[in-house]
Amino acid sequence: MDFFRLLRKLTIRKIWNFLLLSLSYFLSTVLKKHFLWGYPSGLAIEPSSLCNLSCPECPAGTNNLSREKGFMDIELFNKILNETGFYITFLTLYFQGEPFLNNRLFDMIKRAVEKNIYTATSTNGHFLTTENVRGIIESGLDRLIISVDGTTQEVYEKYRVGGDLKTVIAGIEEVVKWKKKLNSSKPFVIISFLALRTNEHQIKDIKKLGRELGVDKVVIKTAQVKDMSCRNDLVPAGKKLTRYKYVDGHYELKRKLANRCRRVWSSPVITYDGHIVPCCFDKNAEYSMGEVVTTSFKDIWKGDYFRDFRERILKERKTIKICRNCTSGQNVFVKLSAYF
Repeated sequence: MDFFRLLRKLTIRKIWNFLLLSLSYFLSTVLKKHFLWGYPSGLAIEPSSLCNLSCPECPAGTNNLSREKGFMDIELFNKILNETGFYITFLTLYFQGEPFLNNRLFDMIKRAVEKNIYTATSTNGHFLTTENVRGIIESGLDRLIISVDGTTQEVYEKYRVGGDLKTVIAGIEEVVKWKKKLNSSKPFVIISFLALRTNEHQIKDIKKLGRELGVDKVVIKTAQVKDMSCRNDLVPAGKKLTRYKYVDGHYELKRKLANRCRRVWSSPVITYDGHIVPCCFDKNAEYSMGEVVTTSFKDIWKGDYFRDFRERILKERKTIKICRNCTSGQNVFVKLSAYF
């Protein structure tokens, strides 16, 4: 149902754009020469860079974001959508921070839905009150991802520092209940479980909890660690649950970093204050391609900064700081999803 809902967002213009984009990426990776036809088919926008929790590997939660913090202005959001809505198929309303801290989030969702864009957001689940849940459903949100990194409070709070599992579970129950009450098939509800050393023993339990709560899917994700130079107690012992291998006192990605990355051809990220960055690994916007506040998205997307960055990806990706800890294109993420 979720996949077909996404397909229904497609138009001839969006399909043509996707084909052009895919062809340009394919030729770029094969010929190691920059080609770019079309515009991104996906986009991530950051409603908020602030968060209510203090997760140890999250720069927003640990106050380690080197950039300013704040909320996206609705006028800026509308400007972005007016410039990109004709070819964007998939919009993710999250990056750093907790999206539900922005009180204009529902207006953003409604605007995207009006533009016929498949829209998703992700939350730590602490703001799923009855009022917000009704707002989620009535806004037309297509996908809601809720992070639940433990099935007991003791385990959950080891990573979701400051979080309350009972509050999150009660919020999920509200979403499922109001979907039924309002006879809505949306949003598609996903529980996201970040596999860590502290919770890897609860993978079967989280799948069971997902079934009991009546969500649509449970996804097990591998974790990224900020510091690869030493051992981290959060990295799982199970080899299938981690993207790293431990070698000579430091972590390395399991596979060699390839000189390619579809993300920088297809799905950039825009920070709350309008900086366009290549992907979600640039958490501090160190590689800002330009500011959409003062420049059109088209000019930035086709501009020299983005072109030079893509050329570096094709020739020397390992020299780019944000790429060294990235698994894009390597297919090492654990595939332990469960549909219900």
